Amino acid sequence: MSEPVLVRPAAGTAPAAGPPAPARPRRRRRPPLRPWLLLAPALAVIGVLLLYPLGRVVWLSFQDYGLRNVVSGEPNYNGIDNYVSLLTDPYLWRVVLPNTVVFAVVAVGGTVVLGTLVALLLRSLGPWWRTIVISCVMLAWAMPAVTGTYVWIWIFDVDRGLVRQLLQAVGLVGPEGVNWFTERLSFYAIVTLNIIHHGFPFVAVTVLAGLLTIPRELTEAAMLDGANAWQRFWRVTVPTIRPVFAVVTILSTIWDFKVFAQVYLMPGGGGTNPEVLNLGVWSYVRSFAQQSYGLGSAVAVLLTFMLLAITIGYLRVVFRDEELR
Repeated sequence: MSEPVLVRPAAGTAPAAGPPAPARPRRRRRPPLRPWLLLAPALAVIGVLLLYPLGRVVWLSFQDYGLRNVVSGEPNYNGIDNYVSLLTDPYLWRVVLPNTVVFAVVAVGGTVVLGTLVALLLRSLGPWWRTIVISCVMLAWAMPAVTGTYVWIWIFDVDRGLVRQLLQAVGLVGPEGVNWFTERLSFYAIVTLNIIHHGFPFVAVTVLAGLLTIPRELTEAAMLDGANAWQRFWRVTVPTIRPVFAVVTILSTIWDFKVFAQVYLMPGGGGTNPEVLNLGVWSYVRSFAQQSYGLGSAVAVLLTFMLLAITIGYLRVVFRDEELR
């Protein structure tokens, strides 16, 4: 009986492939814990300083909480009665909400426009003059809101104000002067000037940082195509630094919707003139002046949800434009 002959494959010939090896199941990589451990102290501080007060305000908004409850410490839940009372109050829709929304829209628009104009001016200056102008501009931003408010009160003071002296010198007002703080429109005109004066330096410096990142080749190409300054601004500058404008607009909106000191410190803004209250001051007056902490908390919650809705809506519009590009 002959022995079996082993046949070797010829040189250069690949050996016959056997059955494929079973694929090993991939293990899901667990997210690393080190970043969360590093963020844990900061998140704990944010939770204590931000989330707890917010939760406390929401909890109080569902109670009929007054001075008696503060003394006794006993809660008095009333469900959504505070929100029903708030949303059915004509004073909210006739005075407080228009004061808050219209003022915020005008103040945000004025702040962003003036800050952008100053940023364009700063870009055209040399390094030495730019440093001097930025230093002077930042003085307005570094000024505390209380100090700036009292400066504007002095400027429009009915007896010794700078505006009264100027108008009296040109014969536009009589010896009795004009009380600019009694009328709703003139009151918020002064507050708007105060807010724009205090907020435009932040916008100017932030927009300037974005302008300095625009490649010079884009502007030169637009100039070669015959675009004027206005067209270069809208077709080159704005689309390039759109995220910067989104940031300054959102932050200005949040700050201007919840303005408190600039309204409260004005004559009549602390509650003596009910025609000039906004949501922030109204919440404070209902809570501490009228000792209705539950209803004041409901006003604060309403303001918070308005800010969240505006911010989310604006971010969706911005990101949608970026995706369409």
